Amino acid sequence: MNVAYINPFINATAACFKNMVFVEAKQGTPQVKKEPYPRYDISGIIGLSGGAQGSISLCFPMQSALDIVSKMIGAPITEPGTDLADAVGEIANIIAGFAKRDLVGLNLSISLPNVIISSHVLSGLTGVPTIIVPFTCPLGPFAMEVSLKTSS
Repeated sequence: MNVAYINPFINATAACFKNMVFVEAKQGTPQVKKEPYPRYDISGIIGLSGGAQGSISLCFPMQSALDIVSKMIGAPITEPGTDLADAVGEIANIIAGFAKRDLVGLNLSISLPNVIISSHVLSGLTGVPTIIVPFTCPLGPFAMEVSLKTSS
């Protein structure tokens, strides 16, 4: 996968956290996803189609998600529920939208977000590498997974 397709998602994540959550999200070292797959407590997933197919996922440990969403909406969220799911989906949607702006040559369409709340493992498109980008912020760790196959 071309790094030029990953960087807009990394930049969009940093911008989203700065502007919407009001914290700095620091990127760790990207890596190709290998088994055993990481387990997550909550993930916001956006499907991508058009000149490329795949997905972007924002994945959180539960406490990180609760703290990030609480900071973002300015009210405490202490347990999983609709507010948490909606906010995680919105974060994923904002990041996908920001990144889409910088990937104009791919003519991407983004799906509505899907959110999974429970211990789970994500898998990408068969035969397409998934890149995991770990992040840390003052509210806890999280990860972004990008799996993208271009049409050309």
